[in-house]
Amino acid sequence: MHQLTDKKMIWLEQKANEIRQSIIEMLVEAKSGHTAGPLGMADIFTALYFHILKHDPTNPMWEDRDRLILSNGHICPVLYAAMAHSGYFKLEELKTLRKFGSRLQGHPHREFLPFVETSSGPLGLGLSQAVGMCLADKMDNDKYSGKQFYCLMSDGELQEGNIWEGIMLATKEKLQNLTVIIDRNNIQISGYTEDIMPLEPLKQKWQAFNWQVQSIDGHNFQEIVGAVGEAQAVFDKPSVIIANTIPGKGVSFMERKYEWHGKPPNKEEGEKALNELRNINVK
Repeated sequence: MHQLTDKKMIWLEQKANEIRQSIIEMLVEAKSGHTAGPLGMADIFTALYFHILKHDPTNPMWEDRDRLILSNGHICPVLYAAMAHSGYFKLEELKTLRKFGSRLQGHPHREFLPFVETSSGPLGLGLSQAVGMCLADKMDNDKYSGKQFYCLMSDGELQEGNIWEGIMLATKEKLQNLTVIIDRNNIQISGYTEDIMPLEPLKQKWQAFNWQVQSIDGHNFQEIVGAVGEAQAVFDKPSVIIANTIPGKGVSFMERKYEWHGKPPNKEEGEKALNELRNINVK
């Protein structure tokens, strides 16, 4: 992974803003979908697709690519936008989100879009999928292959029991090239996580399962890139990065409001959101 320069950081901030605009445009056109999570994770996905991941949009099935497993598939607008902006398909296709016959379903689906690593739907499955893929790679190569496996998860889905089974297995197998990134935005569809099923102390819980744990600002590119670099330097255990994010990031009337978890903006709200994003001064 290359060093993150000041010039590259500004470029990433600009790209994240473009991705947020694409997310709003997609959701307005679709008239359905999730808003808060995709906006909140735009910086993480920008850092991954434009600085961290070893991947090739011109050869998406390249065997030596890093693997990105999206567990909370409902935030797929940010995944699709990042992939389109990095060259996997044309930006115009983003406007087909959730339409009949579209490759861009409401959850990623490998049958329709083979560029994604897994299909999703029920929450809580992504970590087990990532652990299985990582373990298979270890068995196939009888050693560390050099591939990195990234599993992106929501905080709300940590309420699913099989997440903790995957956590235990990853530790047992010492999956050093597995990095989990948790979107710690503190909301879920029916309210705030700490009201519905408290997760804290979250960092200590993962530490108790013998993971290497970091907590970062999920909107700070220096911290994002630095945390991934530190995770890659660990050789005897998997790593988790708790990324503290603002749901609805970049749009003032959406930020930190759980009501925007699972609803799209209408045309008027979309125009208001886009005006805010277009007027953000990145420097």
